Amino acid sequence: MSNECQLTVTNNSTQYQDFCVYQKGSDLDVPNALSLAWLVAPTWPGTSVTFQWTIDYSFVWGQTGSLKPGVPFRAQQTLPANPNSLGSNQIQFDYRNGAFTFIPGPALGSPQMGSLYIRELSAIPVNTAAVGIGMSNSGTYVVPAQPNMNLVFTPHPQYWLTAGNIDNGQVLDLEQITNEIEVPFDDTFSKRAVLDSRNNWTVE
Repeated sequence: MSNECQLTVTNNSTQYQDFCVYQKGSDLDVPNALSLAWLVAPTWPGTSVTFQWTIDYSFVWGQTGSLKPGVPFRAQQTLPANPNSLGSNQIQFDYRNGAFTFIPGPALGSPQMGSLYIRELSAIPVNTAAVGIGMSNSGTYVVPAQPNMNLVFTPHPQYWLTAGNIDNGQVLDLEQITNEIEVPFDDTFSKRAVLDSRNNWTVE
């Protein structure tokens, strides 16, 4: 079982807003991959919320239509994945009888431990679904599904925190996020963060 990480966030600002934890910084090697609002909770001023997760990876897909910032992603299938096992770090994504599904099968080339592979098969229609990876049973990165692609995700997650009007699973536009802070978990599995009355972050 993976270690559990915990992040307690306090809203000392003057307004009700959503706290959002998201990831970036992976060596994705995947064009057009987008970060998702991974963990989200609403808070009133003077209250705190605690996010908890384990570093357990998964493959995810959802039928989203055209994928762009602001679009909600809801996983319709989630399968466990392990980048450190050649038996569970690769999967195939197919479209059969009018429906998407993951199926067992190898990726293209010579998969290596340390990465997660998704082989998109030839029947996949464009501008219909998104496919990617998640952590602790929630999506972290997705990419528009396309036929005949071999996606390689090499996760080295960095955890980031922001506040605003954000829905859980929403596709994020990272260039538009201006008030964010990285929350490193280098030597501990428990952190605290505070948003003050001037909307400045501190991490303990």
